[in-house]
Amino acid sequence: MDNFHIRMDEISLSLNRFSLKILTKFTTHNNAMRLRFIILIFLCLIFKTSAQTHTNLYQKIIDSVYEKNPEMIGVLVHIESPKISWSYAKGFDGKNLKQNLNVRQPLLIASTTKTFMAATILRLAEKGKLNINQNIKNLITETSRMQLTKAGYNLDSITIRHLLSHTSGIRDYVDEGYFTYINENKQHQWTREEQIERAAKLGHPLGKPGTIFHYADINYVLLSKIIEHFTNEPFYTSVRKLLMFKKNHLNNTWFIQLEKQHKNTLPLVNQYWSHFNWNIKDLNPSWDLYGGGGLASNVEDMARFYQLLFTEKIIKNKDILKLMSTNVPPDFTTNYCLGIRKIKVGNIMGYNHGGGLGTDATYFPELNTTISIASVEADKRNVALQMRDVLVKRLKKEM
Repeated sequence: MDNFHIRMDEISLSLNRFSLKILTKFTTHNNAMRLRFIILIFLCLIFKTSAQTHTNLYQKIIDSVYEKNPEMIGVLVHIESPKISWSYAKGFDGKNLKQNLNVRQPLLIASTTKTFMAATILRLAEKGKLNINQNIKNLITETSRMQLTKAGYNLDSITIRHLLSHTSGIRDYVDEGYFTYINENKQHQWTREEQIERAAKLGHPLGKPGTIFHYADINYVLLSKIIEHFTNEPFYTSVRKLLMFKKNHLNNTWFIQLEKQHKNTLPLVNQYWSHFNWNIKDLNPSWDLYGGGGLASNVEDMARFYQLLFTEKIIKNKDILKLMSTNVPPDFTTNYCLGIRKIKVGNIMGYNHGGGLGTDATYFPELNTTISIASVEADKRNVALQMRDVLVKRLKKEM
């Protein structure tokens, strides 16, 4: 399904209408005046045709990679920039349904949620509510504090920045045993407290805070509690308010199970994870819900959010926003900053976060463009990223 518009098309259409009015008004005036406006209309029509040609090329890129990977179920993609807002879906909504994907369908974006969480923390910093270098000891609940302290964590030395950058040294509750339990108890209702307790029981700290990088959902589960400490309301409500979902028309983005989806939102995509033989809709979403994941969104909302975020429309303080893309020691090879990872497509740098269920969003500063992409099957995320990379090279040529 193809659903695109080029913003300049709208401008050209307006110019066409304006030009026709002027032509009518100046029918009795000299031919030179009329000729100028005829040329203007002609140029607008050429630009519109050119824009459509570009989007046809984007579609051909997706189709070409998809057809070379016949085992791929489906993919959804959106490109967002000041000039382009283009969406496309290829393939099916599920293995057996043979129902074509609708590009506006939302899906669980898993760890791509972390960028939203990090942005919420930095919005609180922008408002002067917190300092990311303060320790977390008194920012989490007493129960969580006791569990982590008993496990050997010195909460006086773990900061908000450490959680944001996965350098806290805290062991994650997500391990092989976690997935085994989920596989055997698909409808188990997880709580944050249960997940934090599980992390605390898995062993001693991995290392001193700030000396080790270990990607772990536990960091962002704790951040959800810290958001609540400073806002005195559920973290998901604060995310929605601080990131201005309503103002920014992010109507297809919500925390699954915790919030009601918008009445006009389409049904969720039937996502799969073949590695575990999972139909994601069969799982209670609480297994990945409290900040490390949990958001449902569609590719257009994801791309729009990234575009707004990295062009200073959400966090307007440039110094605060810059923190998101500032390297955090000790492991610069991971290129993980605060809620985003720096990647390169060729020689073009991007701010990215992916999700284990097959989603990715990336803002490319050089192009001032965001590409979000999602594979219906988590295991085919690498194929979706191939599509993204070819699109980036195409966009670079068009600059």
